[in-house]
Amino acid sequence: MAGIALRDLTKVFPGGVRAVDRLDLDIADGEFFALLGPSGCGKTTLLRTIAGLEQPTNGDVVIGGRRVTRLSPGKRDVAMVFQDYALFPHMDVTDNIAYPLRIRGMARDQRERQATEVGGELGLTGLMGRRPAALSGGQQQRVALARAVACRPQVFLFDEPLSNLDARLRLEARTFLKRLQRQLGVTTVFVTHDQAEALALADRIAVMEAGRIRQLGTPREVFGRPANLFVANFIGSTPMNLIPGTVRGDRIDVAGQSVPAPVDPDWLGDDEAVVYGIRPEYLTLSTARAEGGLSGVVSIVENLGSSTLVSVECDGHTVGATVPEGSEPEPGSQVWLLPHDGRVLLYRAGDGELVGPPPPGASDQRVSLSSAVIAARPASNRATGIRNGEQET
Repeated sequence: MAGIALRDLTKVFPGGVRAVDRLDLDIADGEFFALLGPSGCGKTTLLRTIAGLEQPTNGDVVIGGRRVTRLSPGKRDVAMVFQDYALFPHMDVTDNIAYPLRIRGMARDQRERQATEVGGELGLTGLMGRRPAALSGGQQQRVALARAVACRPQVFLFDEPLSNLDARLRLEARTFLKRLQRQLGVTTVFVTHDQAEALALADRIAVMEAGRIRQLGTPREVFGRPANLFVANFIGSTPMNLIPGTVRGDRIDVAGQSVPAPVDPDWLGDDEAVVYGIRPEYLTLSTARAEGGLSGVVSIVENLGSSTLVSVECDGHTVGATVPEGSEPEPGSQVWLLPHDGRVLLYRAGDGELVGPPPPGASDQRVSLSSAVIAARPASNRATGIRNGEQET
């Protein structure tokens, strides 16, 4: 298997569109890594550049210690699963799975045997003679995965492979995909705009915007401590509450009330404009008066199934809080919202960056990823163990 290293990678399309902007990234051998971001952030372009379907304008792609920047896709030892699965409609399941092996020149009986074996491992045994039109969406997805697995590649590249499935199938496929990756131990890069998929599947997540990585970390780090307002706005099935406020000594004026500052005052300037952030999941709603939180009037109650999202109007700002099913207050009720210990985050209004030191054991997210990687980069390729897979021009 193999890790992936991207060095100063840039992709500029005609017209000056900078899809990937001087990106440095290391993905560990055997890691399940998610590229997450909104449409147009550059995540699919980055994946296609790793695959060799796009050529970078500048920079290097290294897979398994081998520089592959100018190599064709077929020489990179990667397998890609596309959003629409890209199955051949005139071929049955066996031939679709075996097609990459056919391209490699493997004998027919051997590739059919290998395709049958992989298909059986993925639950396709009774479907090997069918064509794609006779398969469900979930079955087509498994065929596409089986075709990738049959190649025994060093790296899997997944471009939103679950987006065409309905909600129930997507959940089943997500569990299946994570189990398969764990069993095979193959380095996997997974592109998605769905933060729930990224949080559920990935060992680490890179949140992208405008061709750059805005935060890199584990799902717990990215969800629990978004490094900036962009990530805070993007991550979370219920939006994070982000309320403008002003520093007053060791307290914050926010939503017409004064609450304790969540960080040491030394990190703040008096009268500094900030944004007070707290997830709805980390608020306790009380109908009894309580100190240290926000108070307001319930405006909207939304049933989420096992929980309820309660919207509270606090001095002109809407603050959401989730409560257990059956414990929601009536609209018009006066309530108090108390944050859980250590869950309030503060962002500078000017640059949108998180205020305060990183938690123990976590990397300082205020240091840029590119700077950190460049500073740690050895002076020569020989020192990194990189070997040329091509003749550079």
